[in-house]
Amino acid sequence: MQPAFEIITTIASSAAGADGDYSAEIDPETIRPWVEAAGKEGIYVVLDLQPGRTDFLTQAKLYEDLLKHPHVGLALDPEWRLKPDQKHMRQIGSVEAAEINTVITWLADLVKSNRLPQKVLILHQFQLAMIRSRQDVDTSREELAITLHADGHGVRSEKMATWDALRTDLPEGIWMAWKNFIDEDKPMFTPEETYAIEPRPWFVSYQ
Repeated sequence: MQPAFEIITTIASSAAGADGDYSAEIDPETIRPWVEAAGKEGIYVVLDLQPGRTDFLTQAKLYEDLLKHPHVGLALDPEWRLKPDQKHMRQIGSVEAAEINTVITWLADLVKSNRLPQKVLILHQFQLAMIRSRQDVDTSREELAITLHADGHGVRSEKMATWDALRTDLPEGIWMAWKNFIDEDKPMFTPEETYAIEPRPWFVSYQ
């Protein structure tokens, strides 16, 4: 078992900010001590992006130096990917597979050129419409372990319905991941119950 720590590095914001993207980007140097401390303790780090009106690749490149660490992966959260006329909390965001693929190509090339071990790339999802043309997500790059993170919360029947919907017609080469919500799940799955889910989650997070 590999312990991991997810850091939301760009945070969805109700304010447009100076760049107008409705996303507050944390300075990579602010995050660096956390990344380095986790590495010393054998903890994998996942940098999570909530990009607002900008695109995932633009934000990912802000953290390129941190992503050169062998124990650092990336997560894309389409819930917070806005269209030019949208604002957070008024609708659920979404992203096209083509935009995800630009990140896949860039990140896989980064891994290859720096001779790094395979990296985790997490795609958050709780509604099918959040990732459009999901069947076109590129799973061919062996430099990445692409994971679909089922973010549904609530009663158990709702969580399992979300899980089953998301794994239906899942492209080959994408691993399923599970999230336990400490406050919102009623009740929260125990570790034993979580690992009894089929297919067994490859990545489990707590929020």
